[in-house]
Amino acid sequence: MNSIGYWSRWTDRQTATVVGVLFIIGTVSGVLMFPVLGNLLTAPDRLTAIAASEGRMIVASLLKFVMGVACAGIGLALYPVLRKYSGGLAIGAAGFRVIEGMVDILGALALVTLLALSQEFVEAGAPGSSYFQTADALISSGMGWLTNWAMLVTWCIGALMYYVVLYQFRLVPRWLTVWGLVGIGLTTIGAVLVLFNVVPGFGPVQMVLNLPILVQEMVLAGWLIARGFDTRAVATRPATEPALNVSHAL
Repeated sequence: MNSIGYWSRWTDRQTATVVGVLFIIGTVSGVLMFPVLGNLLTAPDRLTAIAASEGRMIVASLLKFVMGVACAGIGLALYPVLRKYSGGLAIGAAGFRVIEGMVDILGALALVTLLALSQEFVEAGAPGSSYFQTADALISSGMGWLTNWAMLVTWCIGALMYYVVLYQFRLVPRWLTVWGLVGIGLTTIGAVLVLFNVVPGFGPVQMVLNLPILVQEMVLAGWLIARGFDTRAVATRPATEPALNVSHAL
């Protein structure tokens, strides 16, 4: 057996496992963050409620941070495989998912900042009108923009790029990539609706629109861990069937 070919297949298989694990970590940590936070960020007396829930805020910020690292890792881990088929889309997918990860990490820092502000608010005797409320409003507005728009849009763009490559070169079953493309499209629609205040951020409508891609990513993760990438699909392409130039797919 050719040692170079064996090493190439081995690294692709290991990459698939790493990507699958990162999908699980990113999705699970993101989903768990919502029950941990509960209604803290929407409570009537929010600063007081947050100050009294230090543990929950710290756990939520850690989950947000882990999600950001995992999301960035997905793009970086996929790059060595995707670049064999489309260098441009591989760089784009990695870049946008790294940006998404950085946005998530900024969101985690915003949660920690909000906790510190709430604790100072309580120590100051919970004044009815002060700079605390102004700072709270600014932090909350920034968090909403980061979570409901910037993170979702960068995620969707990056995911669209690698799903195009996965679809065209059949690296995973096409039914799975079609599901991913549809799910990303629905998530994008939800983000646009939130941006224009048609629906509330992460309200019932947006959560329903996000559900297909969340489930799909878990199925994709399981497939990658169990089966890996099907690189034979390109190797066995009939000579009369030219490889598509995926750089023109977007």
